[in-house]
Amino acid sequence: MREIFNGMPWWVKWVAVPVIALVVFGGLIASVVGFVIGLLFKLLVFVAVVGGLIYVVRKFTSSSSSRSDW
Repeated sequence: MREIFNGMPWWVKWVAVPVIALVVFGGLIASVVGFVIGLLFKLLVFVAVVGGLIYVVRKFTSSSSSRSDW
């Protein structure tokens, strides 16, 4: 394979082959990137919801413990 590429001009190695790879595998690459971004977004929403839940629980438990001191 290396011998084949050594005989080719530079633009075939650095322009044509990557463009052909993007055309052939573009849909696969786009779906993988979309899946990863969707997963990161869901993870961010999960962390935000859990953090909000912990904040609300601590707020209510601290206010209920101060009320029991009366």
